[in-house]
Amino acid sequence: MSMGAYDEAEHERRERKTSTVDADFDDQRNEYEGRVEYEGGDSTEELLDQFKEIQTS
Repeated sequence: MSMGAYDEAEHERRERKTSTVDADFDDQRNEYEGRVEYEGGDSTEELLDQFKEIQTS
């Protein structure tokens, strides 16, 4: 078979493979434990001033 030739059997095999749905995975949600921290020390006014500076630059 030459390069790029149409292979009907291969086409059908790929079609069957892509048309099946794998439902063997765990359908439950994962639960994570921990905490998220962030530093939000700037006041709203300071952040708005900084935003305005960025817009005018």
